[in-house]
Amino acid sequence: MIRIDQISKTFGNKKSGQIQALKNISFTLRDGEITGLLGVNGAGKSTLLRLIYGLQTPTNGSITIDGLDVQKNPEAARQRLGVLPDDTGLYKRLTARENIHYFGELQGLASAELNESTQELIALLKMENIAERRADGFSLGERMKTTLARAIVHRPQHILLDEPTNGLDVITTRAVRNMLLKLRDQGRCILFSSHLMHEVGGLCDRVLIIAGGEIVADGSVADIISLSGTKTLEDAFINLSQLVEGGSHV
Repeated sequence: MIRIDQISKTFGNKKSGQIQALKNISFTLRDGEITGLLGVNGAGKSTLLRLIYGLQTPTNGSITIDGLDVQKNPEAARQRLGVLPDDTGLYKRLTARENIHYFGELQGLASAELNESTQELIALLKMENIAERRADGFSLGERMKTTLARAIVHRPQHILLDEPTNGLDVITTRAVRNMLLKLRDQGRCILFSSHLMHEVGGLCDRVLIIAGGEIVADGSVADIISLSGTKTLEDAFINLSQLVEGGSHV
């Protein structure tokens, strides 16, 4: 379980000007659930994800992962996470397999478990044709496959994904969706950021919509659509994203 408690994040200073990216956000991400995170560019999604995995420090509030405070126990908290960031950041001189192995070793996986997990992910994501190729020259889809495998090779309890199907073909996208559903059914906690409404609607048990640094809606897809008075998740998202400060919440 990941608990977000009264998180705010402000950039800049009073002299040069301040931007409040997040405003007193609170929610809990539960095990055995896929939560979709929706927001227009600049809404605060990336800032929120970076705060959860400890790349940035909140101005106010706290984040705990299975009771571990991210600021007080960053290493222990990160070991509970698998993160697919918005920047793949692969080591170009390493092969896809070596990139995956390197991160598994950083997480302390024993050789046998690392080899088993790596091979399982290579098969699941259909990476056999790139497993022994250096990452330099990979297509966007090939980079995304490798980065996704790297993020979850240590079989983390909590998984944070930023646009995980970006650049993937239809077959691999389906494989990723099936994998996420399997992980959910195993009791994992998954936060899934995407701009693809059909993907969020078909995959997520719960949806959070962030706008202007605040959570303006929190509920099932049906709840979100009902709240907005529209007929589709896309229309609901557009309407709710335009709410001003103090708008309705579900």
